[in-house]
Amino acid sequence: MLPYSIKEGLAGFRRASFSSVAATSAMTVALVMVGLFAIVTWQARGVSEWLKQRVGEVEMFLDDSSAEIAESLYERTRATPGVARAEYISKERAQEIFKEEFGEEAGIFFEGAFLPASIRVTVEPDYINTDSLNALVAEFASWNRVDEVVYNRPLLAKVQDNLRLLSLIGISIGALVLLASMFLVANTIRLAIYARRLMIRTMKLVGATDGFIRKPFIVEGILQGLISSLLALFILWVIHEVALAFVPQLPGLPWSDTLLFAGILVGAGFLLGWMGSESAVRKFLKQVSLH
Repeated sequence: MLPYSIKEGLAGFRRASFSSVAATSAMTVALVMVGLFAIVTWQARGVSEWLKQRVGEVEMFLDDSSAEIAESLYERTRATPGVARAEYISKERAQEIFKEEFGEEAGIFFEGAFLPASIRVTVEPDYINTDSLNALVAEFASWNRVDEVVYNRPLLAKVQDNLRLLSLIGISIGALVLLASMFLVANTIRLAIYARRLMIRTMKLVGATDGFIRKPFIVEGILQGLISSLLALFILWVIHEVALAFVPQLPGLPWSDTLLFAGILVGAGFLLGWMGSESAVRKFLKQVSLH
């Protein structure tokens, strides 16, 4: 039964070339839409993580402590939960950074070493929110020999609000893309099967069961889905390469993520072809009249 279904499904794909191309094209468009949304979401997530890391930096300014005390505070900072990295910046290093940022005009300020030593802290991603950072800043500020602790609180609040808004917009657009894709594929497959209604009616007249009739169409739908996923992967690769050519700063997908993305898209094509053809044939068989 299975070899016949596979053979007949492949034959049906070749015979009904127009309907097969139409269904394959519809699924390709749907998968490209979903794939583009996934890539844009991944890029947006990378940008949001970068922004969170930038605003998740805390600077702890020290008073005129000795090198031993500064080293002790540095080690204590590194051992604090929520701290990803810590960097000790001496007075001399602070002056060098000031010169690098302000250029030659910075020299008018150097009558003395006016910048204090500090410890620059990069917070772990899970701690980059207003409540966690406030608690961490309060802890640092309570330490002896710490003069002041600062971080960009207004920018963090704005980034969090914008990320929430972007997440809501992304989920809404993603849901619309999926619904539009499913509607497009379902209707195209239904039209393709309707074009072969006479063949289906003839098979029922000679006593073929619904399951026997349905299996070749399912094989054909799976084949269309697999071809569509491969075409969609190629189109997405071309779009990604063109985007990188125009915007070289865009991060590329890591190899492991690329393989995972390709596997998911091929699986989505398989399911889309299988479920679309299964649903369309099942509904059509119920409507076929033998009289």
